[in-house]
Amino acid sequence: MLTTNELQVFIAAAETENFSEAGRRLGVSQPAISMQIKALEDRLGLLLFERAGRHISLSEAGRALVPMARETIDRVIGIEETMVSLQGEVIGLLKLACSTTAGKYVLPSLLSGLMARHPQVEIVCQVTQREAALDSLRRGDAHVALTSLRIPFKDVEYRPFLTDSIVLVVPPEHRWANLTEPILPEDLIKEQFIVREPTSGTLDAMRQGLEWHDLSLDHLQKVMTVGNAEAIRMAVQEGIGVAFVSAMVALEGVESGKLAVVEVDGLELEKTLYMARDTDRPATGAQAAFWDWAFDPANEHIRQRPSLRKGQPGRRAASSQQPVAGS
Repeated sequence: MLTTNELQVFIAAAETENFSEAGRRLGVSQPAISMQIKALEDRLGLLLFERAGRHISLSEAGRALVPMARETIDRVIGIEETMVSLQGEVIGLLKLACSTTAGKYVLPSLLSGLMARHPQVEIVCQVTQREAALDSLRRGDAHVALTSLRIPFKDVEYRPFLTDSIVLVVPPEHRWANLTEPILPEDLIKEQFIVREPTSGTLDAMRQGLEWHDLSLDHLQKVMTVGNAEAIRMAVQEGIGVAFVSAMVALEGVESGKLAVVEVDGLELEKTLYMARDTDRPATGAQAAFWDWAFDPANEHIRQRPSLRKGQPGRRAASSQQPVAGS
């Protein structure tokens, strides 16, 4: 009979396609991994990996075994966690996948409260692009995804968590920094922009907002494309260009006087951050505890967003429930 230990060894080898790396992940030697994989192959009567020198890759049988092995391990973990939960404790592994802004500005506060309530929960967080976060959820590599991308998959439940403003920021010495009136949307084409990568939710919101004014991203003079919001903020502070960024990202620079927010007439950009879970998979105790805690009234302050209008730096504003761009 197969054991969960054998399946965990197999999954580690399948994910890394390297017996040495799998050994480091599990804290055992490379020869031990090789021997356990060989014993598993002998028992099943099939090669799970193709070997070419030191390189390994999954065979057809190995690829077929991966989802079944993951499902079996998840179910065993779920049984153990359920039995412990009957004693009033929440334990186990919580696997999260999130976009970069959520990983830095949302999750730390949220998880600190969760860990105070349930100190035996172990948390693994993958910070990645929003498409990759959803992919991790659908593969079963994450229990919950935090993403601004909402693709209507049959078994994925999305629940709005917060709405974030996207604001235009410039260096404090910029000619727009001290204007008392909003600029016009067509004024944007006169400036050099630093923009996010094509898959970014911020860029999606920009695209939709500009379309309302018969403009497109192609009308902007793009001096740099950067895949990290904090890097964009720093580039604006250094005077490389101007940019639209999350209000959460802009807050630190605005409060320190290193950035100024510029209002654009008729252009109010927002994006919604969703909590997503796969309803086709049974929720673990840790997953259920995190989901409940995320939407607990005690965390209302996390779901609020900073208002960066002139004269109100850092003020928190309640999240809007209206339909938004970039969602």
